[in-house]
Amino acid sequence: MNVKALRTSLLLNRFLTKKNIFTINNNNQLLKKRFYQITLFNNDKIENHLKSFEQIFQEDTSTTKKGGEILYNPEIDKSYNKDWTGQFEGHSPLILRPRTTEQVSKIVKYCYNNNIVIIPQGGNTNLCGASIPLDQEIRPQLILSLNLMNEIISFNKENATLICQSGCILEQLNKYFLENNLSFQMPLDLAAKGTCQIGGNIATGAGGIRYIRFGSLHANLLGLECILPNGDILNTIKEIRKDNTGYHLSHLFIGSEGTLGIITKVALKIPLKLKANNVMLLGVNSFHQVKEIIQLAKLELGEIISAIEFFDSQCMELVSESIHHTTIHHTTNNNTTNNNNNTTTHNNELFNGEKYNFYMVLETQGSNQIHDEEKLNNFFEKVLSNNLAEDGNLAFDETQALHLWKYRESISENLKRRGHVYKYDISLPLQNMYDIVIEMRNRLNQHFNNNTNLVEVYGYGHLADENLHLNITSSKYDEKVKELIEPFIYEYINKCNGSISAEHGIGLLKKDYLKYSQSNVAINLMKSMKKMLDPKNIMNPNKIFDL
Repeated sequence: MNVKALRTSLLLNRFLTKKNIFTINNNNQLLKKRFYQITLFNNDKIENHLKSFEQIFQEDTSTTKKGGEILYNPEIDKSYNKDWTGQFEGHSPLILRPRTTEQVSKIVKYCYNNNIVIIPQGGNTNLCGASIPLDQEIRPQLILSLNLMNEIISFNKENATLICQSGCILEQLNKYFLENNLSFQMPLDLAAKGTCQIGGNIATGAGGIRYIRFGSLHANLLGLECILPNGDILNTIKEIRKDNTGYHLSHLFIGSEGTLGIITKVALKIPLKLKANNVMLLGVNSFHQVKEIIQLAKLELGEIISAIEFFDSQCMELVSESIHHTTIHHTTNNNTTNNNNNTTTHNNELFNGEKYNFYMVLETQGSNQIHDEEKLNNFFEKVLSNNLAEDGNLAFDETQALHLWKYRESISENLKRRGHVYKYDISLPLQNMYDIVIEMRNRLNQHFNNNTNLVEVYGYGHLADENLHLNITSSKYDEKVKELIEPFIYEYINKCNGSISAEHGIGLLKKDYLKYSQSNVAINLMKSMKKMLDPKNIMNPNKIFDL
């Protein structure tokens, strides 16, 4: 098939170079052939489409930067077409990377008029396949990447309001505050912060570790700019906190996963980054004790608590293999730490080598270090005297705090070393939260005769907002393992009146199980809204549900 690469002065990255062409094996060759037959842009029209997109970028005078990028690669660029988990792989040869709202609007209008499917994509860190094109679509598809829309438009210190383009990487936004000596921080913090984009965070409804302190994105979003499926620009951005003038349309796009429009700008209220930051890591022997500690933490540390996380012994064993230990403050019943004078080096052994069934990370943010240290030490004394925890480590500076956080934040990445990961991001009432981990472990062990080398089960998550990350690994993908997990896990969640997705979204992965968390009335209402806003179904079709 003779498909020409795009000729354009705007093409900053040529994807048809030798180093960027992927090797295609025999199996993928069949898939590629099917893809060309079904979903590739018609050869007679591709040149016209490319010229139209080039013209859109050339005519845009709203930016002093070079126009957007058009990446056309018939061999398929997997960095855009494959999701982070490796479960989903798309087959779109065309990626558009606009820089401005005007460019996105014109691209969407063109696609709407020509019945071209658009797959909006941010950092491509979604864990449910929401940003991947489907190969069964009979219409041509393109990926609209927001990577180049990464400008910070304004930050108002007086009312702590940030306005930025949606392609800004979460970690870069925090660096902006740090580099400009601004005592502020983003209201959410995720393990994928070095890659994920704020627009994708909103479109997914991401939560993160500081939900208990700063609330959800619903609580922090002041407005957004969004391109609707027909190309119209919806702009609800204001720097005010209260605006009760009709429907709150901005919030409709939180959790919409790019199915209702493309978020191009956001306005967020930004919390202060207080100077006293402390982190405690506790070793605990039962989940009942974990639940007791949560209640005590809320009572004793209420005004300064910023995160309460947990992970089980299986997770600790996993991450301990890769973490290099450093000097930390060891807190015991006979030796509480009042300041930085009591420092103990543990020769690469956390808790002096003792192991526990559960571990808890508690973080505080306050305005007075001495006050906060005193509260933490009093809290820890009560935890020990009430026989709730066995041991603890307390970090009083940023280096130590980052080290303790590694035990929690590196779990997801380390799980990939175990082979295939079956990931479940769920919400359950606290009293039932860990029961599903035990149930799943027993269920799988019974089938595999307790051979943990074949299948392993890990439990960790955000305790304060009852969000469990249940992860199961096997050396490679095994359909039998999947059948043992699903739909059992979703039926269990339904019985507990929980949610099959706490913060990762639905995407492709969970759309068949949406009924376990939403009623038919709710699902039909969502479909009606989708049909009303996107009558041609060009905006990320077949995600969340099928029409």
